[in-house]
Amino acid sequence: MNLFTHELRLHADPSRVVVRPFHIAWGGVGGPPNRTERLVAEVLAMTPGQAREQLEEVLKDFEARHWQTRRVFMTRYDEIEGLLGLDSEQIGDEKRQLIGAYFCHEYSYAAAALMNPSAVPHFDQSGMPPGSLRVLMSMRAVGEGHISSVAFREGIITDRNQMKLAPEPPFATATDATGRELEEALEGPITVYRHRDSTLSGTVIFPMTAAQSKGLEDMRIVQFQHEDGSLEWIGTYTAYNGSQIQSELMRTRDFRAFDLVPMTGTASHNKGMALFPRKVDGRYMMIGRSDGENLFLLKSDDLTHWDNGEKILTPVYPWELVQIGNCGPPIELDEGWLLLTHGVGAMRKYSIGAVLLDKRDPAKVIGRTKEPLLAAKDQDREGYVPNVVYSCGAIRHGDTLFLPYGIADSSIGFAFVGIRDLLAAMA
Repeated sequence: MNLFTHELRLHADPSRVVVRPFHIAWGGVGGPPNRTERLVAEVLAMTPGQAREQLEEVLKDFEARHWQTRRVFMTRYDEIEGLLGLDSEQIGDEKRQLIGAYFCHEYSYAAAALMNPSAVPHFDQSGMPPGSLRVLMSMRAVGEGHISSVAFREGIITDRNQMKLAPEPPFATATDATGRELEEALEGPITVYRHRDSTLSGTVIFPMTAAQSKGLEDMRIVQFQHEDGSLEWIGTYTAYNGSQIQSELMRTRDFRAFDLVPMTGTASHNKGMALFPRKVDGRYMMIGRSDGENLFLLKSDDLTHWDNGEKILTPVYPWELVQIGNCGPPIELDEGWLLLTHGVGAMRKYSIGAVLLDKRDPAKVIGRTKEPLLAAKDQDREGYVPNVVYSCGAIRHGDTLFLPYGIADSSIGFAFVGIRDLLAAMA
C-alpha cells in the first residue's frame, strides 16, 4: 500500500501556558476564617503603595507570558467577590487585580503529551489555490495531573501530500463561560467562548463541569451536514471525572461559541463514539464500542441520546485480536462509508486498519483490510505509552486520505494514503 509519512511531528511543549483559576478551600460567608478570607484580608490591609509594588512584581513575572493579564486578574477577582460578598467600590483597581492574581495559577496544558488528533475541513476556505485545502485539527493536550484538554491547530494540505501548519500564536487562551458560576458542582450543558482576539490555533477548551473535572479526552470531530444543508462542526469526546466516564458532544457553527453537551442513553457511558457526517436513512448514526471489544452501529432520532446498537465488527486478524475500535467518524465515498479502525494485538501493540460499510445500510461490511495500513514501529514506538498509534479522525482530500495520528500517547504524526490503494487492499 502506498502510504506517505510526513516528517513533521508535534510534541508536548511545557512552554505553552495559560492562566487558570487557583481554587483554595473556603467555608463560605459567616463561617470561621479560612485561607481565602485570610488572603483577601491581607491584601486589603496593604497600603496603596504596597499593593502597587506587589502587583508590579507579579506583572513583571507574568504579563509578557499571557494575553491581557490584568483583565484575567480582574475577572478572577469578580468571582472571588461573589463568593465573599466584597464591595468592589471600596477596593481600588490595583488591589482587585492583586487579589485576582492570588487566586490564579499558570498551567502548562501540553507539558505531558500532545496526541490523538482529529481533522476536518476548516470553516474558512477563502483564498485557497486549486489542489489545496485548509484544515482544522483538534488535539488532546495533557498537562499537570494528567488532565486532558482540547487544543486546536490550523493548516493547509495539498493534493501533492504537502502540508503546512499555521504558526502557534505567542499566547494561548482558555475558553470561558459568561454569566454562570463555574464551580465543580456545575453540571452541563454549558457554552464556552473563544476570546474575541484569540486565534483558534491558540485556543484551549478546558474541563468546566464536575463530569469533566479530570479531562476532555479524544475528541472525534466531524463536519456535519443537516437536512436543510447547513453545516455544524460536532465533536464527540469522553468526559472523565476521575472515576467515571461520560460521552459528550461539542457543537459549534462558528468556532467562537462551543456548546458542551452531555449525552444520555446506555451507549453514552462508553468511550470512542464517532458520528456519521450526515443522517443516513433519516436517522443519526454513530459507530461505538459498547462492550469495549467490538464495534457497533448506533442509531438515534435524537443527537444527544444514544442506546446500544447492532454489532457489526469483531476482531478477526492477529493484529486486532485483543480489541478493535474506531479511529474517527466514517468518511463518505462513492463506494460506501470508509471507517478507519484501530486494533490491539500481542504485547498491546496498536495498529490502524480500515473497513468499508454499505452506503445505504452501514451495518453491512463490504470490505476490510487484512493488514494494517499503519502500525507502531521504529520511531513511532517510544513514548509515554509505547507501541501505540491512534487517530481520532482522518479527512478526504480528492483521491487521498490525510491521516493525523497519535504516537505512543506522546506526540502527533501525519500520513497520506491513496484511497484507491486502500480500497484495493480490502478483502
